[in-house]
Amino acid sequence: MSDLKDKIVLITGGASGVGSGVVRLLMEEKVQHVAILDIAKDAGEAFQDELNSKYGPDKVKFHLCDVTDEEVFLSIMAEINKTRGYIDVVINNAAIMNDSWQTYKKQISLNVMAVVTGTLRALEMMRRDEGGRGGTIINMSSVTALCQRPTLPVYWGTKSAVLQFSNCLGMEEHYSRSGVRVITVCLGLTDTGLLTPQKTGRFDKYFDAGYGEIFPAMRLQKMESAAKGIVEAYKRGESGSTWLATRDEPVKDITEDIRKAYDILAVHAMP
Repeated sequence: MSDLKDKIVLITGGASGVGSGVVRLLMEEKVQHVAILDIAKDAGEAFQDELNSKYGPDKVKFHLCDVTDEEVFLSIMAEINKTRGYIDVVINNAAIMNDSWQTYKKQISLNVMAVVTGTLRALEMMRRDEGGRGGTIINMSSVTALCQRPTLPVYWGTKSAVLQFSNCLGMEEHYSRSGVRVITVCLGLTDTGLLTPQKTGRFDKYFDAGYGEIFPAMRLQKMESAAKGIVEAYKRGESGSTWLATRDEPVKDITEDIRKAYDILAVHAMP
């Protein structure tokens, strides 16, 4: 079991939704400090002030940051690393669900490129074979990476990319040298603002009809359940592992199922 006490944590998309739920749990775990990166300035500053008032000054710091702006994202990571002396945990949580023509490129940039950027820089900072003391990176995938549906193919693709990237980087060949765990969490449908019609979009008008009825008809888990699953995956997860948090059930290690699935597919990749 890994302990969160006294850890320095960086989380993207932490001002609201599942991210804010994780931050609240981190406070209860007695982390030393949490850096929240988000574009929601008012919500982020209010959340920072609330938690610092409750848990003590400088427990939380909000950083206004669009993580798709690589220069800004990396400069903030460097600032936190320098100011705090280290970053022990990076949680790449920020994401959107919008396949519209106006937004799909932003979605790919946020859901995939920013995750890769944050992961690789965190790995560089933490790795033991280059002077770091190890650490943990948690990347947020989704149940959409575990199935195929026609509804939002770009979003489905981004979350599948996160799963594959994180699993491969978390393999023993990397971990044995770096001492940095890479863990993937697949969240089920969760009751947050991400699913509101105002924040979702499709490129195909034929899927607009009845779209608003899809998610209410499905079982949405509470935000708190998803957040708890992420923290539990941190405590119990090995590098390269995949965890499922869905339907308000206890988080489940599905690593072996993922590996079996890829073993089946890998037959077609053999020479």
